[in-house]
Amino acid sequence: MTNVSFDHFLKEELQNENFRQEFQTEKAILEIALAVSKARSNAGLSQRQLAELSHVPQSTIARIERGHNTSIETMSKIAVAVNQELKIHFG
Repeated sequence: MTNVSFDHFLKEELQNENFRQEFQTEKAILEIALAVSKARSNAGLSQRQLAELSHVPQSTIARIERGHNTSIETMSKIAVAVNQELKIHFG
């Protein structure tokens, strides 16, 4: 059995267009989850408090932080609630 490093495996798999697209999508969702969790924590808010301030159900905040997809509208509401500017960056 040959040992293959994860980096080598990933590099090979990213050559496949379908894999690359799905990988980038999941990576973006994870980055959003981490950003929301960090912004909430930095603001000293619980999920319930953030939900109240952003007018978004607490269950939605929890789903976002667990890596579920969300909308730009919801992200904008959350950004306003934590006094942050929502920025979308390609590149």
